[in-house]
Amino acid sequence: MLTKHRNLRTGRSVWQGERPPRFPKQGITADTESDVVIIGAGISGAMQADMLSEAGFSVLVVDRRGPVRGSTPASTALLQYEIDQPLTKLKRQIGEEAAIRAWRRSRLALDGLAARIKELSLAQVVRRDSLYLAGNVLDADALAREHEARRHAGLETALLDADTLKERFGIERPAALLGYDNLEADPVALATGFLRAALGRGARLAWPVEIVDLDARARSVSLRTKDGHRIRCRHLVFATGYELPFGTLPKGHKVLSTWALATVPQKRRLWPKCCFIWEASDPYLYLRSTRDGRVICGGEDEDFVDEDKRDALIERKTAAIRRKLGKLLPGISTEVDYAWTGTFGTSETGLPTLGPMPDLPNCWAVMGFGGNGITYSRIGAEIIRAGLLGKADPDAELYAFRS
Repeated sequence: MLTKHRNLRTGRSVWQGERPPRFPKQGITADTESDVVIIGAGISGAMQADMLSEAGFSVLVVDRRGPVRGSTPASTALLQYEIDQPLTKLKRQIGEEAAIRAWRRSRLALDGLAARIKELSLAQVVRRDSLYLAGNVLDADALAREHEARRHAGLETALLDADTLKERFGIERPAALLGYDNLEADPVALATGFLRAALGRGARLAWPVEIVDLDARARSVSLRTKDGHRIRCRHLVFATGYELPFGTLPKGHKVLSTWALATVPQKRRLWPKCCFIWEASDPYLYLRSTRDGRVICGGEDEDFVDEDKRDALIERKTAAIRRKLGKLLPGISTEVDYAWTGTFGTSETGLPTLGPMPDLPNCWAVMGFGGNGITYSRIGAEIIRAGLLGKADPDAELYAFRS
């Protein structure tokens, strides 16, 4: 097996409350070939298929489960440019110039994603501001330094003191940063839309298909399915999320367990402008709203990947998230309609690993570790498209595999 099998999620997310997207089941019944094979039909694979098919490549997407059935439905889909790692801390890790480039690229990627969604008329998205609350990672003084660092990088933010935060949002914290123009969307709708756009250009989708072996050479890659069929391609892209290629974590990455809930719909005013809210804490609480008045809230991350242990904690973790949500925003209902848990990845820098795989010619991977998974999927699609077209992406080294 090329990827480590995981039980990626348990429970039922809010995105699974409606009729799931339908794609005809079609396996690989004979040897075949394509310019590009993408392993994984979630949000990352769908973005790859969209960009590469538009660039003129013949594309084959394969998935062992089926389209949009892995981690994508577990996403809480706070599509932000803000990186998990504060800019002030990232500067100390990778240097000021590289850290500013990483934050700016995240901003550009989010805007590019919004433009692409609009161009293809994929799904309804809403621009949302984000409120970053002082916590145990950045206190009020550290948040003020973060504010200055972001503005120096050309990323407009507002620093709110305790009185202003209480007056405008009804939240009692020493300070907060207010960022602007992030995106709120349904991740299942996005992945479905990108896949259908690619299929409309002639891309192919095959499932359930499990790839069990590959032979990567200088001019091509040969794949073997579990049923014994061969697939030849010029380029292979792993978009398998936290089911890692060969089960190997890149340096500085780890896999965690996380929990989330969605409340019942509420007609009352939830909070001003329904901005995203998250904390400068470890672990942090994060929340957003939906069009029908639900609150999606997640957090309580723990550093283990035992699926049975993770699943057994759903009830306790859901109760803890409800308590924290109720304390933060006392005026809303915390009654739960959906609760779920899943596998989640992070890295020491908050940056993903994207690009060509070491020692595997013509093989690429999108490992969106960090809380900005969908934004990073966009960056991965941009980097891989540039690479396959023989062009150099100016920021590729920021996300390269580290030995």
